[in-house]
Amino acid sequence: MKDPALTPLGAMVLALLREGDMHTYEMARLLRARRDDRIVPISNGTLYHTVARLHGQGLLEEVGVDRDGNRPERTTYAVTPAGAEAVREWVRRELGGSRRQTSFRVALAEAHNLDRAEAVDLLTQRLTLLRQELETVGGALDGAATREVPEQYLLEPIRHRLMLEAEIDWLGTLIPRISSPAFGWGPDPEHLLAKRKAHRNG
Repeated sequence: MKDPALTPLGAMVLALLREGDMHTYEMARLLRARRDDRIVPISNGTLYHTVARLHGQGLLEEVGVDRDGNRPERTTYAVTPAGAEAVREWVRRELGGSRRQTSFRVALAEAHNLDRAEAVDLLTQRLTLLRQELETVGGALDGAATREVPEQYLLEPIRHRLMLEAEIDWLGTLIPRISSPAFGWGPDPEHLLAKRKAHRNG
């Protein structure tokens, strides 16, 4: 099968279904409860379209239909083996060197779907790329200062340099922490599913 082109929202949906089967209404509720809409805008229409597209790609499947009172029928979905691998491959691609901030933020949020060692390796790759980018941006700003370019023309690259420095510092402390076995890592679907069922029944 051709490698599916996932959107950030598509990756979030597949990762969510790795925690357990659910219908689209519950997906929306959980994504909003976890404030994932800070990263990717989530409307009902976009979510339903994404689910339909993933279903058409064979990345998720229908596993049941239920009705609660007078409410419309709700189809419950499960991730397929192809879908589980697709989200892992997407995270691999976006975590190590993506320049798309939204994609990287989603990949970071879902990095626990990868083995610890692989996640550490990808974040280390990103750290190397960011250091190289910082050197390039810093050199350009030094050159601008030598030419006495007015600062009003340099606001964006100055901000970019500061953001690069902050992320480099953060990754420099995060990577050793994730590398340690004392740092909790990996999905815990049974625990999360039990917690979600308890919340639903509470």
